[in-house]
Amino acid sequence: MSKVKDGDTVKVHYTGKLEDGSVFDSSVERDPLEITLGEGKLIPGFEKAVVGLEVGDKTTASIESTDAYGDRREDLELSIERNQLPEDIEPQVGMQLQLNQPNGQPVPVQITKVEDENIMIDANHPLAGKDLTFDIELVDIVN
Repeated sequence: MSKVKDGDTVKVHYTGKLEDGSVFDSSVERDPLEITLGEGKLIPGFEKAVVGLEVGDKTTASIESTDAYGDRREDLELSIERNQLPEDIEPQVGMQLQLNQPNGQPVPVQITKVEDENIMIDANHPLAGKDLTFDIELVDIVN
């Protein structure tokens, strides 16, 4: 049997959990996730956990925030004037919005505070600063 190496395209089932054991995402009820290792489309710790597995292998990977979605950055928490929002949006804490960077790249943000004149938005990934655990099963090596 061959072992997964960097550059392989693989199919995996996974369940991602927070430190308290709550599940934030799982592929178990869906088709397996197909990924090519080394393309940087997954968090580094997840890719590292898959390398070396054989089809049918299962592993549990504990991934620190630095190898997951990174640490929370205060510079990604911003105050903007409320009148910068479209008129048809009534801002509420927890609401998800999308801002466009000068290069046109969209950035998802979440409203964290609403005041009369300003709102606070947070562009950190919702899992930034969190240590994660993934239960991973290698379903197939595609190439």
